[in-house]
Amino acid sequence: MKIPLDHTTTSFTLEGYKITKQHGVVKGVIVRSRSIIGNIGAGIQSLFGGNITLLTELCERARKDAFEQMLKHAETEGANAVIGIHYDATDVMQGITEVLCYGTAVTVKKA
Repeated sequence: MKIPLDHTTTSFTLEGYKITKQHGVVKGVIVRSRSIIGNIGAGIQSLFGGNITLLTELCERARKDAFEQMLKHAETEGANAVIGIHYDATDVMQGITEVLCYGTAVTVKKA
């Protein structure tokens, strides 16, 4: 069973649905590093100011991957929705960042 995106939220309720079971906390963790080419490209972009697209794309990809891992974890728990979704990021070491996406896996039905 694949959890649809409209069954995910940062709030603790899902409008139009009733929570019938809580499965507990689920998470997705990604640890990413920048490549030497990415570092050079980002350095060049930073000289001109504005959005550093290379790093923006890296961050968005890491968040997306962590989110997808969290959904897979929820599916293995038998959930069909995830509420209370949050992201955290931590530098593990220079140039290496952990991105964590977590929430509460639940089973919902139409209200």
